[in-house]
Amino acid sequence: MSILRSLPRTLPRVATPAIRSYASAASPSISVTSTRSNASAPALANIEASWKSLPAEEQFEVYQQLEELQKRDWKELSVDEKKAAYFVAFGPHGPRAPTMPEGNTQKVFLYTAAAVAAAFGLFTFARSRAKGPAPTVTREYQEQMTEYMRSQNQNPISGVSSEGYKGKGMVTL
Repeated sequence: MSILRSLPRTLPRVATPAIRSYASAASPSISVTSTRSNASAPALANIEASWKSLPAEEQFEVYQQLEELQKRDWKELSVDEKKAAYFVAFGPHGPRAPTMPEGNTQKVFLYTAAAVAAAFGLFTFARSRAKGPAPTVTREYQEQMTEYMRSQNQNPISGVSSEGYKGKGMVTL
């Protein structure tokens, strides 16, 4: 069993996927502490800074290592291991990488402010060219409509023409 435990550490970095899958399939009970080399401990300590410079193969190895670490009790993990696990899972890389280049925030703000100012200017111009309120919006007109509804006996069950009606009728102002 000691040969199987040392197998993942002795694999070359450019090992074929078949050898890697054999190594991981042959020793599923290997604990993470025994497979972790001293070189990977500093990598986890500063994973945020070194993640982009790591080749995809090493990123996958770190991901697998952290996946195994997370299967243990979280109280046993070091702070660096917890930070690395969080960064790999939720950090600003891959599909979560910022898509807006640096310095575009001001440009977006200025264009948005210009669009809002243009819309406000167009609204103000349209309001200045519009006529006043319609004659049917006045209180006198609405009171006359209520009286007309009463004279026509409209809605005699629950409306303006009903007995004991205490509503405002057509008056909305």
